[in-house]
Amino acid sequence: MPSHILIVGCGAIGALFASALAGVAKVSAYDANREHVDAINARGLRITGKSPRVAHIAATADAAALKGETFDAVIFLIKSSATAQALAQLRPVLTGNPMLVTLQNGMGNAEMLLGAPGAAVVRGVTMNAGRYIGPGEIENLIEGKTWLGPVRGSVDDIRPLAGLLTAAGYPAEALADPMGAVWSKFVFNCVLNPLGALMMGDNAARYDAPEMRALMDDMAAECMAVVKALGGDFAFPPMEFVEKTRAGLLPMSKHAGSMALDIARGAPTEIDELTGFIVREGERLGVPVPNCKAVYRLVKGLEQAARRRVANPR
Repeated sequence: MPSHILIVGCGAIGALFASALAGVAKVSAYDANREHVDAINARGLRITGKSPRVAHIAATADAAALKGETFDAVIFLIKSSATAQALAQLRPVLTGNPMLVTLQNGMGNAEMLLGAPGAAVVRGVTMNAGRYIGPGEIENLIEGKTWLGPVRGSVDDIRPLAGLLTAAGYPAEALADPMGAVWSKFVFNCVLNPLGALMMGDNAARYDAPEMRALMDDMAAECMAVVKALGGDFAFPPMEFVEKTRAGLLPMSKHAGSMALDIARGAPTEIDELTGFIVREGERLGVPVPNCKAVYRLVKGLEQAARRRVANPR
């Protein structure tokens, strides 16, 4: 099994994986938030909410500090827009040929990792969810399964990492083709994340208002039509979680998605890698996506408003 893991992006999801893996392997973290890194190094990485724990890992905001370290796997859990820059910073300092893994939201990340010649590249998706509370602290909101599969390499290369995650308490499955699971979670994110942002982080509003329920369903149908036009399929119904929540079979989470948290702090969102992808591919393929297009445009405007609000508080 892999013995040394580098987590790139120790925010909400990265911290959950880093803290869990720290119980079964050596874990290091690379994160641009220096205050967060300093808190982790001083007091440990604190996980509250589900399965509370404190993990002691080595964290750095300086890629050069990783020079000479040998990693078996590098797991990318940063914002999609930061992938190319992070990879460029890490490539000169990484020794050996570690497996490069993306569990990020949105499309295009695995293709960027393929720019590292010779490395096994793994694409996956996770149903775990959390939120950044403050430096050194993450709230664990949802625990779920992870799927992994090869983009370059074989499924046999991935099984040890899947076994390590499972041993850490994060069940993972290695698949020859992970795209069914990736597409299922992708559609879910394309719908729920922007609507969570537009509802100002109020998750209940996505379920209580009949108009919002109808918008969710219409967006999901458009997203699924685009994925099918691309030749994709689904490992599980993309809106299964929503349907079970509506039926009262699952409790409603207070988590409205990472995009709502980004808007709250005036940070860039992943709208272009999520719903924006559906809009671009829908137009290219001739698949109508009017609801996705309207929501995409609204979130782009909301991003601008959020940046101005944070930069010029009243």
